[in-house]
Amino acid sequence: MNSIEPVPGFIIAPQQQVSVPVRGTSDRFPVHRIYCVGRNYAAHAVEMGHDPDKEPPFFFQKSPSNLVTDGRDFSYPPATEDVHHEIELVVALVSGGSNIPVAEALDHVFGYGVGLDMTRRDIQAELKRMSRPWDAAKAFEQSAPCSEIVPASQIGHPERGAIWLKINGEIRQEGDLDQLIWKTAEVIAHLSGLFELRAGDLIMTGTPSGVGSVHRGDKLHGHVEGVGDLTCTVV
Repeated sequence: MNSIEPVPGFIIAPQQQVSVPVRGTSDRFPVHRIYCVGRNYAAHAVEMGHDPDKEPPFFFQKSPSNLVTDGRDFSYPPATEDVHHEIELVVALVSGGSNIPVAEALDHVFGYGVGLDMTRRDIQAELKRMSRPWDAAKAFEQSAPCSEIVPASQIGHPERGAIWLKINGEIRQEGDLDQLIWKTAEVIAHLSGLFELRAGDLIMTGTPSGVGSVHRGDKLHGHVEGVGDLTCTVV
């Protein structure tokens, strides 16, 4: 058992604030929660066996401690034989609230990044079969690699542009932001009707079709046009 130095006023030492780098500055973006939108590209919804025309947005969460930042590698997790990649546009909120109107939603955005929603697909399939929550499939250690955050003041609010993922130089996922079923402002508005959003929240907006397995040694390169790149190696 590791010994922990006592901190006055706390039973155990508080966890260090999880944060993501911000492009062009030494400042960092402190993370409060991570929300993920499920099946938000029509082709991916079909790929996963669902009809995108009949489905309102739904959400699940990852923990801030699941983030992999600053170019670190992704460690292949235990208890699985089938880890999948899901490339996504990440939205970083500078303010929040409840029941935010669509017309005001983008006012709450600080910036954007590139993320990977890594998924233990075999565990997810079993949990779906039993109608149980997906936490064990989605919120494991290092399941959320994320690039630096780029301020919207520099790039605006991307509504279209290529999003893709290469593995070992080969394209595996490819789409365009204009294919999002629920756009960024709509996602924020809908999510704020379910939760009180706060400054520091990250939203992973969904993945295009082409999800598939990764293996140890694979080199992943994700890209969102106008936002940036994310690279990591599976170790």
